[in-house]
Amino acid sequence: MSEKKTDGTEWQPRTAQITRETKETHISLELNLDGSGICDISCPIGFFTHMLNSFCKHGLFDLKGTLSGDLHVDQHHLIEDTGIVLGQLFAAALGNCAGINRNGFCLYPMDETLAQAAVDFGGRSYLICNAALSGVPLVSISPNGTESSFQTDTFEDFWQGFVSGAKCNLHLDILRGRSDHHKMEGLFKAAAKAIRTAVEPDIRRAGIIPSTKGVII
Repeated sequence: MSEKKTDGTEWQPRTAQITRETKETHISLELNLDGSGICDISCPIGFFTHMLNSFCKHGLFDLKGTLSGDLHVDQHHLIEDTGIVLGQLFAAALGNCAGINRNGFCLYPMDETLAQAAVDFGGRSYLICNAALSGVPLVSISPNGTESSFQTDTFEDFWQGFVSGAKCNLHLDILRGRSDHHKMEGLFKAAAKAIRTAVEPDIRRAGIIPSTKGVII
């Protein structure tokens, strides 16, 4: 980053790389908190790829890597584990959280849907997710004519994994809406912008941990 702290020194790059390999999934990701919104992910689930692209674009995070898992079982393991790894990447890139805003909020309109996200990187994991989804899978057709779907119940699994890895509080709420696609995409975008605000440096707080405890724990 070119932005300088109050003592005149430059912020160090905030990046992280994590590989998680289990009998169910293999996930390898690299994150740059101070990127330009580039998402270069190899992912077998089209709608999930779309959501990760939206997250990066609206949060200005750079994310690259590969995702694979036991989709012959269902999508839960892959999507939840991706959330865990992404959260761990944020935690690793933020370190002790010195100098950041710490919390953020976004109200995001998407056509008929109004999505709200609020986040606090305060060292504790808690998720409230009121996405108001129907539970009906989204169906898509690939260029070769193959039918695929996205299990909408895994949306909350992803964010539960994220808060667990990132050690943050995250509240996601749909205030109104009809389309499950719009609800999930609106919440991904709202979360991205809220998280972007939370992790951005506050030049008045350079080097200071944003907690009365003196530590984020």
